[in-house]
Amino acid sequence: MTEARMQQTPQYKPGTFCWVELGTSDSAAAKNFYTQLFGWEHEDKSMGPEGTYTILRLNGKDVGGLYELMPDMKAQGIPPHWLSYVAVENADEAAEKAKAEGATVLNGPFDVSTLGRMAVVQDPTGAVFALWQAKEHGGAGIYNGPGTLCWNELGTNDTQKAGQFYSNLFGWARDEMSGGPIEYTMFKNGDRGAGGMYRITPEMGPIPPHWLVYFAVDDCDARLQKATELGANVMKPADDIPGIGRFAILTDPQGAAFAIIKLDHADPMI
Repeated sequence: MTEARMQQTPQYKPGTFCWVELGTSDSAAAKNFYTQLFGWEHEDKSMGPEGTYTILRLNGKDVGGLYELMPDMKAQGIPPHWLSYVAVENADEAAEKAKAEGATVLNGPFDVSTLGRMAVVQDPTGAVFALWQAKEHGGAGIYNGPGTLCWNELGTNDTQKAGQFYSNLFGWARDEMSGGPIEYTMFKNGDRGAGGMYRITPEMGPIPPHWLVYFAVDDCDARLQKATELGANVMKPADDIPGIGRFAILTDPQGAAFAIIKLDHADPMI
């Protein structure tokens, strides 16, 4: 990725992941962890009775959001988690279409101040994601560089049902890749990668369907070591993906899962 491209606020085509957001049980501890791990800055914004929303930034550019789970969310058993947002032209229409395709709309659509309009959706296999209709805020101002979002990956028990759902909802094409240890599907939004998908197998343990967020790093092993020193737990040790990069999956000290990857190339995915 060129320096010029990294400094511009991207324009996210509909059907593109554009934002990630951490819901956590301890916002102060989470801010401390990610600040030390990725060098992020943070700015708290009051949401009134809804509490505080924290904008996470790198070099002055927005990379994501963070908030503390509300008591009712904790009471429902919602664990700390990263939520992935997909850009859409119209959140209401996309939410209705998602329902027609078998999804459950968990929240919304609703306006987020003057920034945009959103809805939280659970796909037919159980994975949760969000829809984002941009108004004043288009999404992350920087991506694909160290410390920023670079990929979103769906783990599901039913890749056929999930694949059909996302293709119908967002127009994603599916490129099924074989030959590796797991069958992997690359979602394509036009000519660009939109995300990945794999089937959760019994050997992986009791993992619920989910969208996993990948952050690019400059050195996977060094960053993984740093994360564990800061209290993270390793779910999958560092491993190589031929032609893509070296990655690891971990959970932060509050339990939210995310992945890190040292990309072999500057811009291989999106």
